[in-house]
Amino acid sequence: MGKRKFSGLEVTLIVLFLLVTVVAVVLVVLLATGQSTSSENSDNDSGVTDDFIPECPKVDPSEKVDCYPDGGASPRKCLQRGCCWDPVDEINIPWCFFSLNHNYEVSSVQKPNDHRLEAVLKRRPAPTLFGGDIEQLSFQAEMQTQNRLRFKITDAERSRFEVPHEHVTSPADPPGGALNYELELLHIPFGLRVFRASSKKLLFDTTVGPLVFADQYLQLSAKLPSHNIYGLGEHVHQNFRHDTNWKTWPIFTRDSFPNGGTHNLYGHYPYFACLEDESGASFGVFLMNSNAMEVTLQPAPAVTYRTIGGVLDFYILLGDTPEAVVQEFLELVGRPVIPPYWSLGFQLSRWDYGNLTEVKKTVERNREIGLPYDVQYTDIDYMEDKKDFTYNAVNFTELPQFADYMHAGGQKYILILDPAISNKPRINGPYESYDRGTQKKAWVTEADGETPLLGEVWPGLAVFPDYTNPACIEWWVDEIQRFHQEVKHDALWIDMNEVSNFQKGSVNGCSINNLNDPPFTPRILDNLMYSKTLCMDAKQTWGSHYDVHSLYGYSMVLATEVALKKVFGNNRSLMLTRSSFPGVGKYSGHWLGDNAATWNDIKWAIPGMLEFSLFGVPYIGADICGFFDDVSEELCRRWMQVGAFYPFSRNHNAQNYKPQDPAWFGEDSLLVNTSKHYLNIRYTLLPYLYTLFYKAHAYGDTVVRPVMHEFYSDSATWAVDRQFLWGPYLLITPVLDPGVETVAAYIPDSPWYDYETEEKMTTRRQYINMYLPADKLGLHIRGGAILPTQRPAVTTVYSRKNPMGLIIALDDNEQAAGELFWDDGESRDTVNSGNHIHYKFFVVSGLLTMNALHSTYVDPNDLRFENITVLGANSMPTTIVVTHKGVETPVPSQNIWYNGDKKVLYIRNLTLLLGQNYTVKWNGSVSETERFDCHPEEGSDADKCLARGCIWNPSETPRVPWCFYPNDYGYKAVSPTPDTTGWSFEIQRNARYRSQRLESPDINTLRVEIKYLSADMLQFKIYDPANKRYEVPVPLNIPPTPEADPNKRLYDVEVNEQPFGIKVIRKSTGTVIWDSTLPGFTFSDLFIQISTRLPSNYIYGFGETEHSSYHHDLNWHTWGMFSKDQPPGYKMNCYGVQPFYMGLENTMDAHGVLLLNSNAMDVTLQPTPALTYRTVGGILDFFIVMGPTPEQVVQEYTELVGRPVLPAYWSLGFQLCRYGYQNTMEIENLYNEMRNAGIPYDIQYADIDYMERQLDFTIDKDFQDLPELVNTMRSEGMRFIFILDPAISGNETDYPAFTRGHEKDVFIKWPLELEDDIVWGKVWPDFPNVTVDESLDWDTQVELYRAYTAFPDFFRNQTAEWWLQEIKEFYVKMKFDGLWIDMNEPASFVHGTVGGKCLGPEKYDYPPYMPQLESKNEGLKHKTLCMNSEQFLADGTPVKHFDVHNLYGWSHAKPTYDALLAVTGERGVVVSRSTYPSSGKWVGHWLGDNTSGWDQLFKSIIGMLEFSLFGISYTGADICGFFNSAEYEMCLRWMQLGAFYPYSRNHNGKGNPRQDPVAWNSTFAEASRNVLNIRYTLLPYLYTLMFEAHATGSTVVRPLLHEFVTDKVTWEIYRQFLWGPALLISPVTDLGAREVTAYVPEGRWYDYNTTMAVEISKNWMVMPTPLEHINLHVRGGYILPWQTPENTTHYSRKNPLGLIVALSDAGAAQGTFFWDDGQGIDTYENGMYLLTSFSVQQNTLQNNVAHSGLATADRLIMGQLRVWGAGSTQVKEVTLAAGGDPAKPLPEDAVSHNLQTQELVIDLTAQSLHVDQQFTVTWKTSV
Repeated sequence: MGKRKFSGLEVTLIVLFLLVTVVAVVLVVLLATGQSTSSENSDNDSGVTDDFIPECPKVDPSEKVDCYPDGGASPRKCLQRGCCWDPVDEINIPWCFFSLNHNYEVSSVQKPNDHRLEAVLKRRPAPTLFGGDIEQLSFQAEMQTQNRLRFKITDAERSRFEVPHEHVTSPADPPGGALNYELELLHIPFGLRVFRASSKKLLFDTTVGPLVFADQYLQLSAKLPSHNIYGLGEHVHQNFRHDTNWKTWPIFTRDSFPNGGTHNLYGHYPYFACLEDESGASFGVFLMNSNAMEVTLQPAPAVTYRTIGGVLDFYILLGDTPEAVVQEFLELVGRPVIPPYWSLGFQLSRWDYGNLTEVKKTVERNREIGLPYDVQYTDIDYMEDKKDFTYNAVNFTELPQFADYMHAGGQKYILILDPAISNKPRINGPYESYDRGTQKKAWVTEADGETPLLGEVWPGLAVFPDYTNPACIEWWVDEIQRFHQEVKHDALWIDMNEVSNFQKGSVNGCSINNLNDPPFTPRILDNLMYSKTLCMDAKQTWGSHYDVHSLYGYSMVLATEVALKKVFGNNRSLMLTRSSFPGVGKYSGHWLGDNAATWNDIKWAIPGMLEFSLFGVPYIGADICGFFDDVSEELCRRWMQVGAFYPFSRNHNAQNYKPQDPAWFGEDSLLVNTSKHYLNIRYTLLPYLYTLFYKAHAYGDTVVRPVMHEFYSDSATWAVDRQFLWGPYLLITPVLDPGVETVAAYIPDSPWYDYETEEKMTTRRQYINMYLPADKLGLHIRGGAILPTQRPAVTTVYSRKNPMGLIIALDDNEQAAGELFWDDGESRDTVNSGNHIHYKFFVVSGLLTMNALHSTYVDPNDLRFENITVLGANSMPTTIVVTHKGVETPVPSQNIWYNGDKKVLYIRNLTLLLGQNYTVKWNGSVSETERFDCHPEEGSDADKCLARGCIWNPSETPRVPWCFYPNDYGYKAVSPTPDTTGWSFEIQRNARYRSQRLESPDINTLRVEIKYLSADMLQFKIYDPANKRYEVPVPLNIPPTPEADPNKRLYDVEVNEQPFGIKVIRKSTGTVIWDSTLPGFTFSDLFIQISTRLPSNYIYGFGETEHSSYHHDLNWHTWGMFSKDQPPGYKMNCYGVQPFYMGLENTMDAHGVLLLNSNAMDVTLQPTPALTYRTVGGILDFFIVMGPTPEQVVQEYTELVGRPVLPAYWSLGFQLCRYGYQNTMEIENLYNEMRNAGIPYDIQYADIDYMERQLDFTIDKDFQDLPELVNTMRSEGMRFIFILDPAISGNETDYPAFTRGHEKDVFIKWPLELEDDIVWGKVWPDFPNVTVDESLDWDTQVELYRAYTAFPDFFRNQTAEWWLQEIKEFYVKMKFDGLWIDMNEPASFVHGTVGGKCLGPEKYDYPPYMPQLESKNEGLKHKTLCMNSEQFLADGTPVKHFDVHNLYGWSHAKPTYDALLAVTGERGVVVSRSTYPSSGKWVGHWLGDNTSGWDQLFKSIIGMLEFSLFGISYTGADICGFFNSAEYEMCLRWMQLGAFYPYSRNHNGKGNPRQDPVAWNSTFAEASRNVLNIRYTLLPYLYTLMFEAHATGSTVVRPLLHEFVTDKVTWEIYRQFLWGPALLISPVTDLGAREVTAYVPEGRWYDYNTTMAVEISKNWMVMPTPLEHINLHVRGGYILPWQTPENTTHYSRKNPLGLIVALSDAGAAQGTFFWDDGQGIDTYENGMYLLTSFSVQQNTLQNNVAHSGLATADRLIMGQLRVWGAGSTQVKEVTLAAGGDPAKPLPEDAVSHNLQTQELVIDLTAQSLHVDQQFTVTWKTSV
């Protein structure tokens, strides 16, 4: 509140000011045109040195940083400051700008830890701007959270003032995951750059200007990524989005009128948010500095801060959305308080009612008209002579009783307090409040620190409480308590706390010094620091007023909060403050100050509210109808309409102006009626508004919300500030101009419903002319919203007793969601105490779920949900059913009403008790999720859609098909009748619809065969009975006899006749796991499509494609499958094809589905949930396995396609490879370095660089001595693997591999009818006699240097014979132990064939439907062979490459594996890049040519989990990445993770630095050695798992859900995994992480490193994970075999066998051990192995040998038993019984028992006890 009337003197001064302004404008014009009003020689040239020459760069004018912000620049003055002079024809652009000389340099840097950076900055030699420059600065950067970076710059040698914020602190713990930002520190000159980690976008770049740091002048500039800048305050910003055209905003708290100027106002907010682009990515910048400052925005865009004290303490806050940035800011400064419920009601106030009688008259007249109205205020006129803690005993005699009067009407009373305390006595005695304050020394003092500073405010001469002084706080609390006992009130309104003073500084003036008159004064109002406030050298406890001035209101809020707690106890009460600082919202609301009754002010209130939403003060509003001036009826009416939707909704006006409360305008006035109407809507929606305040308090959400926060991807919303939202769902569009009834309103991109008419709008994402007559405001509900409501009343006391309801506004998917928070409305801390109700509401497919997540508060009013309104309901439901606690109750028809014109469903007279869970189901709802895409190709439109006989209905929901099938599109079953073992029948196409693709006619009659293959497996096959079509030639293990007994089968099958569909039902639960009774089934020559419903949203599998989560996202995602030489990437089809998935059911059962089809295909997953297959050939041949557990699904699937190969034991060792070894010496040096470092290491590779010109079966001149090295390494226990690609060069004169292959006709050719020639491609082999210029682009290199290559057809028997011969001859030249087959998709560097011209029908290279594949526009021939190429199956059947392309790697696998075994005579291992179901019988697989990126760590886990499903156990990713340079921390974390890949190989690409363990430093090598020692220790366990996979089909790398499927948390975990059932691996997968939040499943778990049991089960656990550590946990109840590690498995296999016995809670454990010679062929099949099981019960371990067939040389003796969880009672004796002998005690030195860790170690080594002997070990705690 402030003065408004002007004296005669003031009028005279105003006139003089205007004259001076005119003169100033003239001078500016003269300056701009190059004329000077004074001689240049008159400038003061002191300080200019002859040898100083500023370095003046060529700078874009928009990036010039002003070197003369104080004004009056000239060339001479500019040079004196060492700056650059460049006059331009625009006044705004600085003519004097900084040179390169100014700034600091980084002289030293320290990094105490990974999340902290420290530096010392030295000032560069340059002239000063304002003196007092600080030569040495301290720079500190803290990576405080994943989204928050703090950096602080201060004096390195002397402490300076820093804001003593009560909430802002550094986090106790470092960030828990990868940082979302990157920090770059530039040294010379100093600069700071902050990037967004994901996009590498530069967010904050201080190199645009220099750092200036003087004692009283601190400056920093930063370039920003966009002009979308919001915030900074407090000012009147006429628009929400800032104008960056050289605008300067001062920040310094000030009592001034918000009249639209650029001057500083009441609050101090050096904070802004910046929206980067349409992605929504945003960030905030907060400067924690309370000194006077100014902030300049310029068009670069850039920001410059100039502050005159303190330190530069910046916080950069990142978010994925603008809303997320607010949440981050409020996490820093404090989230807002939930105001009391009653404070959300409408409020009335004015300055100077005159007396209490007039107050009551106002109250009564507004009560009488039935106005919703909760709160009445009194301003300073209630006081005696405007003195705090007094009341006017004449005019306000009954004020002590006024609160009771208000309460009787269900209303509240709030009074005002100002800080200034009069030093004069009261009318009838001393002013005791002043006296008590003086006694406590509560006042701000003059510079001497003793004398109270005396100013003048409303009560006259006054002192000012120092709220930073604890004694003052005690005094303030005491005075408020005393006054509350005298005059009851419900809350406090604190004003004038900028702090305001009607004198300049004090009644005695202010001293002349550098605090009151600093060298530089920001552009604050009056350009005088102590104008209308205190002297800057005044003293407060926190410091000089110079530093803490802008904290005055903040400190008053903190003190008042203490008082409110004391006075109101557990009652929440309310505080409203005028002056504020970041963090005030935690305790207080704010109003926008002393506005005026103007149309400008009604407009400017909206940007003001939006800004305070950013600042964390959601309880915000403007004085409705204006504070100053008489208001017109029209303006007040329009203001009452919009003010009904201010969070703080108060009508308030000033002294001497006519009343403006609604009733004053007349009982039946238009203003009263529209005010009541919209206030009733407000009160109806108060439960929604209150919930928004809960969300603000709990999460930092905004309440009043900018439109751009919800619709940031639409740039049209970025500047919308004449409309606003309540939360995400309610759009308010007011009239803000006089005499208009049509408003240009923006309708964002969403369905919207008119709140009042309930009709759905027909437009979106555009401006419309919205008709809003005199009594109307625009109010629209967003589709997708569920708004809780309550029947309104005249006060919240009464409305809170009324029934509740829901307004449901359906979105385009006919879904909606919402929340309700409810408590008693006034108690403190109900969120933390739990005394509240929290609902979440959902509508999906016509089902409303009312889920009370928390319900401990019992409302005394027995509240019930009475009415539900559904907007956008497409039809009248025939029934509505309410379900509560399992009981279904139909809603009577008389309580249901449907408006077909508006499409609104009304459900009335319900009695749903608040706090209880309910569902409400109405039928007739059709969801967008039921659409099945009829035009999956791009370019769909209405004409194309209708031409296909399909339905066209555009949708705003991303990826939802606009063209979809009618329900009867498909086939009809003809007399389907089952027999005992299945079904066989024909289906007929619905001829009503024509074929959709002319090149691919639909087949009218199909045959369906369903076979009950076994109790847990069935097959159904759909094919053309009239024309033989290609079928996949992969042999499967199909049971010879179907399962005819229905009692044994786990499934039932039903066939739907029309539309045709098959249902597969799990008999035990009734769950339908397959249901293809869906529209869209199509079977044509070159396009087949079938869809099925899924039983849940959880399916896993399909490959090979990089997936970002293990469980699939069903939100309309399509995944292509077509084998391709394509490095992993999002939605890029890669090397193999695996058309298999596992689905989970809500009953915790699992099933698997294989589509045996090898043509190019894609699958679409949609949220129905449903799945659509589309393939371009073959037939439909499905196999379903029933589980019912996930592990059984894999076992049954691998029983069908073939069990995984058992790799050689040595292949489980660590492996090294690199593409780009220069010669043999490089490999030898690496080998020696690894040996010297003692790092376990079994296998070395050579990539294609060992070959002569990349020709298979050759050795390059630089590797001629490689065979000798290989022999040496093998003699020392190592193994060697070489790469072989399938492509064979045809350009050689003497190349036996090609010559013999050509003679045997092994290469793929054209069909004879097209051409009798090889289909030539190009791959790695080079032409002879060429020198490759690698600087040329890739395509040119391929054309000039790559030889013509032929591709072996591995289906043919003669090809296998030829391949064996070539491998055998190569083995003579070079020994090897395994083979690595690559490029077998098959890959070619030309598209189709050399020259690119494929022969034959084009429809095979470019089929009528092109699946969603990488580079699909290039056709199927892209990077491979022409699809018309001809191959021959083993029986001689010709097939098109079109059909068998995806089988090339599969066909390559077995001949290679057979050749390896034949040549080496040992098992060895083959690793293949391209795979297909059953490839795992012969080969392992690596996940391809990945990239050195952090995301690849967790994606590699997903890839391994998927290949576990696919039946390929021996799998892993290239550790540290193949492409790009590896980073130290990432590579180390990857080494830790990769140590637990079954296939553990570090491999990188040509041209990148080494990344092997000895390429870094000794720390890296040591960490690698340690983690690999753990791997080697556990290899017996891993080998046993590999055996179990080979024998029974179980998984090795195992998802948690396989073991804990009943725990649905595990269904979504993919950053952890298991080895088998018992070893849990929880790696770090994020940059900078030093802890992992990992899930600990149910049961007892032991930390592998400490051997101690963890205290957590079935919950998340924060696991400290320093850089050298990986989290490993062993599951209680399991026994793991182990051996002491060595440098190779050749030696470790000889060590005794130990056991880790991890006891369960019951003291039991069990485990299995498999052992053979590690390399023999078919040892399991031939019985040459040991298989034994160990078990523990009641402190006794038994060995139970199941099979013993080991050769003597392979037998092991027992070593240490490590029993974990052995208890804390000392074990006294351990006995051993073996070989039928009685039990004998072991020597004491063979037993140790750690009572702290509860680990019991029993060493059996000395007993020479063989593992294949039966034995028993018993331990006892008593003898």
